Amino acid sequence: MSAVISTVKLHLNRRRQVFLVPLWIAVVVGVISVIIALIFWRGGSQPGTAEWIQSSRSNPGVVYALGGFFIYLGVISSSSHYPFALTLGSTRRAFVAGTFLFQALIAAYVAIVFLAFELIEIATNHWFIGFYAFDIYALGAGDPWRLLAIVFLGVFVFLAIGSVFAAAWVRYSVRGPQLLAIGLVVVIGLGIAIIVPDLGAIVAAFQLWWLAIAAGVILLLASLGTWLFLRAAIIR
Repeated sequence: MSAVISTVKLHLNRRRQVFLVPLWIAVVVGVISVIIALIFWRGGSQPGTAEWIQSSRSNPGVVYALGGFFIYLGVISSSSHYPFALTLGSTRRAFVAGTFLFQALIAAYVAIVFLAFELIEIATNHWFIGFYAFDIYALGAGDPWRLLAIVFLGVFVFLAIGSVFAAAWVRYSVRGPQLLAIGLVVVIGLGIAIIVPDLGAIVAAFQLWWLAIAAGVILLLASLGTWLFLRAAIIR
């Protein structure tokens, strides 16, 4: 357990990157969302109308902006820190477990930050002028529990995806991520081909908890893949 905790501490050494950059990106995207809303307001749209609320809540900009960063952070956590951790005496198993725990901590932190922004937005009647940045459909449309689940699982999945691709690179160099990406494309393509005839029925029966199950499966496969790649990886 001490080696696992040491791995978590190793990842947390980059405090500015880990804690401040996600906060900064969220603030910047929120400000940009408000500026865009202001442009539409000056163009004749009226805050508070049904059309305004529908349009504002359909903007998932903050989700897209943070997704790329967390994949990058997941890549860094498995590629840059792996050789250093083993040099300090960590085992491969402890490193993967510590990385998984670190990713869960970061996902929980970001979920709490987003919840705070959403509560402030709602408490101020959407920044006093009816502008939506965090109270959006992609984040649960004002439901705090749904937001926590969406952000936590979303961030966790992004980190895990970045981590497994980095582990593939550590194990097989450039070919690793390329072959992994090709394999995923093939599997996803075959899956879509199988369900296409029943796609309408599946969409009609869709439940939100399906996404939570899918996220859990992705996390399990990504963590297992990271372990399998790093188990035989050579420190370079």
